[in-house]
Amino acid sequence: MLGVVLANSLLLLFVCWELVGLASYLLIGFWIKRPSAAAAAKKAFIITRIGDLGFFLGMLWLYGQSGTLLFYDGGNGALESHGLLSLGASATFIALLLFCGAVGKSGQFPLHVWLPDAMEGPTPVSALIHAATMVAAGIFLVARVYPLFSLGAIAGVTPSLTVVVWIGVVTALISALIALAQWDIKRILAYSTVSQLGLMMVSLGVGGVVAGIMHLLAHGFFKALLFLGSGSVIHGCHEEQDIRKMGGLRGRMPVTFLTYAIGMMALSGVPLFFSGAWTKEEILHATLQWPVSRAPHFLMLAGVVLTALYMTRQMIYVFFGHPRGSAEHAHESPPVMTAPLIVLAVCVIAFSVMLTPAWPWLFRYLAGATASFAFSQLIQPGLFIALALVVLGIALGVLIYRRPGELDPMEQSLPALFRFLQHGMWLDELYDRTVLAFARGAARTSDWLDRYFWDGLVRGFGALGSSLGSFTKGFDERAINAGANDAAAAARDLGGLISRRHSGQIQTYLGVVAVGMLALLLLYAWLT
Repeated sequence: MLGVVLANSLLLLFVCWELVGLASYLLIGFWIKRPSAAAAAKKAFIITRIGDLGFFLGMLWLYGQSGTLLFYDGGNGALESHGLLSLGASATFIALLLFCGAVGKSGQFPLHVWLPDAMEGPTPVSALIHAATMVAAGIFLVARVYPLFSLGAIAGVTPSLTVVVWIGVVTALISALIALAQWDIKRILAYSTVSQLGLMMVSLGVGGVVAGIMHLLAHGFFKALLFLGSGSVIHGCHEEQDIRKMGGLRGRMPVTFLTYAIGMMALSGVPLFFSGAWTKEEILHATLQWPVSRAPHFLMLAGVVLTALYMTRQMIYVFFGHPRGSAEHAHESPPVMTAPLIVLAVCVIAFSVMLTPAWPWLFRYLAGATASFAFSQLIQPGLFIALALVVLGIALGVLIYRRPGELDPMEQSLPALFRFLQHGMWLDELYDRTVLAFARGAARTSDWLDRYFWDGLVRGFGALGSSLGSFTKGFDERAINAGANDAAAAARDLGGLISRRHSGQIQTYLGVVAVGMLALLLLYAWLT
């Protein structure tokens, strides 16, 4: 991940990007004896490879157009004026191909389905993946190559950035809705992560790059706190993850409860003391300024309410009410688990000091400006709007889930809708019956072709070659070899006949020579 952040070359970034994916695959499948963990690891690896294919093609196209993959190179880099001007109209398509990689890595619709299943890994791995590494890489990539996305922008709008906005909006909303119908404490947080990543994408798409990166940093703190807190809850409840079998833990696990509550309020966007509130307010302000449409702004306002609602639901089911199931014998986690929770809770609150409008140090630093203290900027209209939305979400949560039980109130009143959301809007099943069904059909077709067509073709050519070999063997043995053998036998017989005329006695040879010489002399005399 450090390589992704520090790389000045898109090629080096891509190499580190793939190593992050490999590490995530190995961590998700850590429990190698669990078939579900192995399946989740393969699912994450394969789905992110789909996005990475687009990333790779975009990288090749960028190199073909600009002749370099260096971001900055003394005025000749791909993100500098000379490199950007060489792209022309292809910049939009290159940006969208690079965005495919971000969609896969940061769990954006429609490639988000791997991320909830990544909960099969150990809880610290979940905190690592969903807070600081893999899912953050896609957001960082879009921010890193933002000059490419914004090339030729009119009022801050380009086709590629518009796609980023609407993908982020859809991701944020559907994930928040799905989180409302989950019973696994970690899956709720996983869908929450997907939703928050969608919010960051919206911020990047509308031009709020600084706000998006600020929320990414803040999200790293409070989401790590929530995942480790969920691990503490699971440990205290004897490895139970179903929130229906918890309840009343605030008295049995006070440290976990207090730290988890801080993370919940930061995620929900409770103003003043929690970092998530300031970053969300900046994002909502950025969406309000988008000239194309106000729809993302109002949809993100609904997302803020939904976030507070599903987190309130989780808090009530886990920490309030009467103990149920494993919670009856729950205990506080040891200091080795609660100490990191305390540290992260302090960081969540302390980080808000860097994000407050009264002293916007981080915001101004990322924007390349100088920060100054102005207490009058602390109270802004957006603060009251955010407070009202959070209060609305928490109030709805308390009203709906004030009596937690085995059945969710939504499940009782709207069973079809609850089942639809509980199964992730049937997206996994949709992919199984479309994309995977096509893949299975293609695999069966390939298997049939391999077994009967290609293998038959090979066997046919093999039989033809075997027949030809048998023919040539017979011709060689019965014709060529026989003729050669007969000629050799005749030569041998002739040699035997001649050899019998050679006695080996010199007198005989001299007599034959004398007779021959005499015959020649007589012939010569007769002729003359």
